[in-house]
Amino acid sequence: MSTSVTTETGLEQAETGLEQAGTVLAAEAARFASFGWMRGTSGNLSALLSREPFRLAVTASGHDKGELSSGDVVVVDERGAAVSGGRPSAEAELHARVALLTGANAVVHVHTVASVLMGRRQPGGIVLKDLEMLKGLGHPAEGEEVTLPVIANSQDMRELGDRLEAARDPRMPAVVVAGHGLYAWGDSPRQARHHTEIVEWLLELELATG
Repeated sequence: MSTSVTTETGLEQAETGLEQAGTVLAAEAARFASFGWMRGTSGNLSALLSREPFRLAVTASGHDKGELSSGDVVVVDERGAAVSGGRPSAEAELHARVALLTGANAVVHVHTVASVLMGRRQPGGIVLKDLEMLKGLGHPAEGEEVTLPVIANSQDMRELGDRLEAARDPRMPAVVVAGHGLYAWGDSPRQARHHTEIVEWLLELELATG
């Protein structure tokens, strides 16, 4: 009897955690969509549910990111394969790879004009320094240089993950995928959002100043 009760309680807690994650991801997606960073059905978000076993809530594929509900998420494993909830985003495997590689609890992927253009202009990486906004990424406003990595795109998520792992700088919680967009991550959906918005601001500044 006690085992049954414990199991049922565990399931209820898991369902509650998934619903809460779905609510948060829907709100975050609506915010990014309002900026024009998730046009149509583009972009995707994820939030970690557990590490043992590894379970990640990822926005479902083919949904307008400005109109998501709490139920529009799919649970995937460490390979990005669906465990429950339907069809995940095509980039679910990369989200899982980032969460495992960096220890992040949330990942954001947006399609912004600035990230695509700057990826083309500086394919070797985007050097940033002497900017007050760098404080939002954990760096001093002056005296330190940090590079935002740029990696070549691929439709093979394993190959793309290998490129991200090889290029990433632990000091920079983001990477630009050339011709595609921006990935950013953090300890929580809120921190991942802050990192996304800060990096995008830095990209827009670099784009504006040439």
